[in-house]
Amino acid sequence: MASALPPLAVSLGDPAGIGPEVVAKCWDNRAAFGLPPFVAVGDARSLELVWDGPIEQIDDLHDADAAFDVGLPLLHIPCSEIHRLGYPSIIGAHCSLDSLELAVGLARSGSAGAVVTGPVSKQQLYAIGFAHPGQTEFVAERCGISPANVAMMLAGPTLRTVPVTTHVPFANVAGLLSSAMIESRGRVTLRGLQRNFGIAEPRLAVAALNPHAGEGGALGREDIDIIQPAIDALRAEGWDVTGPMPADTMFHTAARSRYDAALCMYHDQALIPLKALHFEEGVNVTLGLPIVRTAPDHGTAFDIAGQDIADPRAMAAAIRLAASSAALRR
Repeated sequence: MASALPPLAVSLGDPAGIGPEVVAKCWDNRAAFGLPPFVAVGDARSLELVWDGPIEQIDDLHDADAAFDVGLPLLHIPCSEIHRLGYPSIIGAHCSLDSLELAVGLARSGSAGAVVTGPVSKQQLYAIGFAHPGQTEFVAERCGISPANVAMMLAGPTLRTVPVTTHVPFANVAGLLSSAMIESRGRVTLRGLQRNFGIAEPRLAVAALNPHAGEGGALGREDIDIIQPAIDALRAEGWDVTGPMPADTMFHTAARSRYDAALCMYHDQALIPLKALHFEEGVNVTLGLPIVRTAPDHGTAFDIAGQDIADPRAMAAAIRLAASSAALRR
């Protein structure tokens, strides 16, 4: 299967989770899912524990297109012990980090058209000295981009959301928000809609922090003092930005038709509507990078690992979006 783009690099994630299973199922259903050639990056045994399909170990991504029609192409990264499905370990964390680093390096060098990252265990990564809140920040650092200049977008068929603050306690959100932060995330989102989605004149809706957008300050002044100045600054640059909008009225069908992405103030404000609408197809996209990086919007699901019940649709959506975004950039 020839491809105009270099193959995508797909890191398998934590070998004790569902990452290897959903990647294998994507190859099994590659025609039905409409997937381009991709290369799995990780330990072959993590695939063999959950799948009896053909694996084509390769040493060079130039061999991936030819291998893809025969079996799942794999850049093998051996781990020092056999994995126990459903039980995360320090060894597994090292394996997932090595796979992630190689996949990102391949995308940075241009050998891979984009990188798709499988789910990892943050707890285990922290135990081996991983100093980043998540894979998003790690990929940004490896690309030489400040975390302040990237944005985590959650994308589904009818909704795209971006949280301004991410993995922080809700009690800290108001104190962390600033007009500069909101303006920066908004600008990255708008440019990402152009570069990754091909939307020439993107429309951004900005969610309020407080109920009813603060009711003129009666329910909090953050929407007036912090969010509105950021919106005004983006509008002054010529962007189509609306808000602050009460979050409880901006995600129904008619409202979603009026914008291309919603900028939300905190994690759950962005992820709850996305997962309610597109739980099986949500994709995590990192905007602001010199490479394309996507990931399925789900975790390691250790509780179902090895049971052959993991749904591959989010991984398939992540692979498709990575390919389409990379093609747009070219």
